[in-house]
Amino acid sequence: MQRVCFQLQVKPERLAEYRERHAAVWPDMLRALKDTGWNNYSLFVRDDGLLIGYFETPSLEAAQAGMAATEVNARWQAEMGDFFEDLDVAPDEGFLRLTEIFNLDTQLSAASDADSSLERNHS
Repeated sequence: MQRVCFQLQVKPERLAEYRERHAAVWPDMLRALKDTGWNNYSLFVRDDGLLIGYFETPSLEAAQAGMAATEVNARWQAEMGDFFEDLDVAPDEGFLRLTEIFNLDTQLSAASDADSSLERNHS
């Protein structure tokens, strides 16, 4: 499962409306996201409009392609595009993907595997 984190910049003067729109996302948009592999999807925003998104998916490319094939996504992206600064493509195509540098579960698993290997070697 890929963990995807991304950044966008909401125009500060549009932030209140952006928050309102996301308080009640269209039900068909919610279903489309889930059906196309956008799992555990969250958005976080600072008061200056810095937006951080996170989701988990088997394939980012498949998740984006799946949404691109839906009519509801075309409508949603058309409505959301004007909320963002410095964006000349749809928001779901123009986000800046952040590089994961730490994951607790991954490191705990690796440490556990290393401990198990040491125990086997000393037995």
